[in-house]
Amino acid sequence: MDKLTSMTVFVRVARAGSFAGGARELGISRAMATKHIMQLEGSLGTRLINRTTRSLSLTDVGISYLERCQQVLHDVEEMEIAVTHLQTEPRGLLKISAPPAIGATHIARAVAEFLKLHPDLTVEMILQGSPGDLIDEGIDVAIFLGALDDTSMVARKLASSSLVVCGSPDYLQKHGIPKTPEDLAGHSCLVNWAIAPRNKWQFKSESGYKVVTVSGRMQTNSAYPIRIAAINGLGLVMLPTYIVGKDIENGTLKVVLENYPLPPLDIHAVYPHRKYLSAKVKSFMDFLQAWLEHRVSMPGTE
Repeated sequence: MDKLTSMTVFVRVARAGSFAGGARELGISRAMATKHIMQLEGSLGTRLINRTTRSLSLTDVGISYLERCQQVLHDVEEMEIAVTHLQTEPRGLLKISAPPAIGATHIARAVAEFLKLHPDLTVEMILQGSPGDLIDEGIDVAIFLGALDDTSMVARKLASSSLVVCGSPDYLQKHGIPKTPEDLAGHSCLVNWAIAPRNKWQFKSESGYKVVTVSGRMQTNSAYPIRIAAINGLGLVMLPTYIVGKDIENGTLKVVLENYPLPPLDIHAVYPHRKYLSAKVKSFMDFLQAWLEHRVSMPGTE
């Protein structure tokens, strides 16, 4: 059997957590997937997977071999891209992850437009609060909001949006209007985990930046639940203007701490270290950057 094919089967089975799941992703039978793994184990002279009737787990050797297989398969993909010039036209499967709020609105609309332009491309989109493990999950591009902590990934800034702190008129009437960032200690601050760093709001003042740790009655990994909570008078929120712009315009939410502006929210695309970017990744990032550039900075757009 072809060693690269067997390595591909091993990686898919390991990621799926079952022979049936890995086989299904590759469009082969469970028996064929098992045959590939047995072939690998025979050639290596060691067991890679511990099998039971209900589950499977990687051996210590299997864990190490999985990491090496993933790197080899990535290297082969890059070599094929360089040799066959697939950079010229996006095709195949593009796997994207994005935070729920911006993913379900802006990124989803951009993906729809991008797919119209490239009929040979298929997109698999995952909405999750963090980019996840791009290598293990096979993600080509992850959209990330806020400060970047993981330096093992390559990042490309796509756009920036203004951030504001706001609350409902009812909440502000009952609990008062904060005059300084320090006043937030006495307020219920609704936290969006999708904006890093979590639970910390950073403000600019005459003496520089000050970071305030906040807490409140609700935390979530998406902007829209806390936007709704804020509209219903449950606390203050820090959100981008492309989400709360219309609420501010119609008076449903009122901006506070205007003398203490927040740094803009940067929107990045992150992807694994690669020497050669495939056509699908490069074209999508170029398209998305142009698509987001003016939309996220316009208050009230969705």
